[in-house]
Amino acid sequence: MTSLSAEPGRPAAPTAEAAPGRFGALRRRWLLAAVVSVLLAQMGAAMVTTAVQQSPTVDEPVYISTGVVYLREHDLRHNAEHPPLGKLVIGAGAVLAGPHLRASFTGSDYRLGRQFLYRWGNDPQRMLLAGRLPVIALTLLFGLVVFAFARDLAGPAGGLTALALYAFSPDVIAHGSLATLDVPTAGLLLTSVWLLWRARRGPRLCLPLAGAALGGAVATKMSALPALPVLLVLAAVSVWTSRPPRRPVATAVLSAAGVGVLAVAVVWASYLAVDPRLRWAAPADLPSVGGPRGLAVGWLPFPRPFQDGMRAQFGFEDMRWTGFLFGDVYRGSRWYYLPAALLVKTPLGMLVLWAAGVAATAALPRLRPAAPYLLAPTAVLLAVAMTGSRDLGVRYAIVVPVFLAVAAGGAVLYPWRWARAATVALLMFVAVSSLRTFPYYLPYSNEAFGGPSRTHLRLHDSNVDWGQDLGRLADRLRERYPGEPVWLVFKGSGVPSAYGIRARDPLTAPPGDVRGLLVVSDSWLVKNDPRLTPLIRTSEPIDEVGHSVTIFRRPAPRP
Repeated sequence: MTSLSAEPGRPAAPTAEAAPGRFGALRRRWLLAAVVSVLLAQMGAAMVTTAVQQSPTVDEPVYISTGVVYLREHDLRHNAEHPPLGKLVIGAGAVLAGPHLRASFTGSDYRLGRQFLYRWGNDPQRMLLAGRLPVIALTLLFGLVVFAFARDLAGPAGGLTALALYAFSPDVIAHGSLATLDVPTAGLLLTSVWLLWRARRGPRLCLPLAGAALGGAVATKMSALPALPVLLVLAAVSVWTSRPPRRPVATAVLSAAGVGVLAVAVVWASYLAVDPRLRWAAPADLPSVGGPRGLAVGWLPFPRPFQDGMRAQFGFEDMRWTGFLFGDVYRGSRWYYLPAALLVKTPLGMLVLWAAGVAATAALPRLRPAAPYLLAPTAVLLAVAMTGSRDLGVRYAIVVPVFLAVAAGGAVLYPWRWARAATVALLMFVAVSSLRTFPYYLPYSNEAFGGPSRTHLRLHDSNVDWGQDLGRLADRLRERYPGEPVWLVFKGSGVPSAYGIRARDPLTAPPGDVRGLLVVSDSWLVKNDPRLTPLIRTSEPIDEVGHSVTIFRRPAPRP
């Protein structure tokens, strides 16, 4: 019997029952979009607030000023130890702010950064914010990648779980609000991995985009290089397992090679964008790298400036840096430093969800195919970072909170009735822990280690004190200690006088002359410097700024 409501060859009109179903689906999509927007909005607000309040950290002036030089003078000489792409993005923000630049500056990279911010007529905080905003925008965009990747694996609930962990991660917020290269590199690597995962269904579009993102990561920071062979293998796996099932092995290998060629092309393009003629002269102080490392550098299919930058990085790795972990000052490095630092600086609920997500990715049939994509790059990059000589901060392992946020989205798929309720409770714990540290994200540590006010007792450098609180220190001295003599030992690239701080150096003065306020960056407190330690022992701590600077009062010596 033919329905009276439909004509032959035309679909039947929607039934009354279908409309509410479509309305409910639309409402769920809008609700999902609203939650995603709220999570990213709070993350953006936290990062912008942090960016506005913080003074320059150690590396930021170098990256900002070098990026401006790249765009204005097309000169590759400065900061050769890092490729140009990330600095071009940072410099583009600064260029829009209309900076003053003195052409053909020939000093060191750090002197260039300091002169650019404080000596050439630029507003330091305006230039800092202009350089930081592009990184903030990228960090938020990578949040969408985290959400999309986890949603592909575990549905909308998994996507929201992953995004919440990413958006409340103190480490991601801290370094995503700075004009540095760590978060952009990790985000581009995650984007490449996500596109390789999606290439299992549609390799024709996703593989070129994955190659471009991989090249962007390598063109931002050389620490992404160990991920290159891992991702090329994943590219071959994606093609081999894509539709139609089991493509020929030769096709998979050639496709992976194409991804590699495209990644290399992006690196070349980043250098040519700075200087199309690729003029380059190796720095006079470039270390000589021999043996297998020297041969490997020479074989890299990258421009000569990239190869020389690798030699500079190997020179840094051959140095013996000062480390500090759990109250112990040491020279050199310890293989367990980064796992220990991550244990201190990761919210407790996040650690539990990471573990649950990794276990779910390895155990649940729905997630098991994604395990190599999420866990192999994370493990390789963390392992390589653990062998490095610079025990200076979890920023060297920032891929861990970025990648494991996606893996943690799989925790919602456990077939237990209480799994989702437990996940929500842990997410709330993470959110509270993160919000409590606002806006002091760099010195964050979790509750088991006493919170951000105690981080300096266990870690140093960019984990706690990277020069970010010079402006806050100036405000504190002006408000609470006006007119008092100040003796300052500060770590960072900022110039104290530019913030109104008039201070003398206690390390160069006779101890008997040092009286009044003794202000010390917390990274200096752990160095056991023989010039500073006796002064601290005979002073009384009276205040702290940003959980990174301690103010002592040093009385006049007794007659």
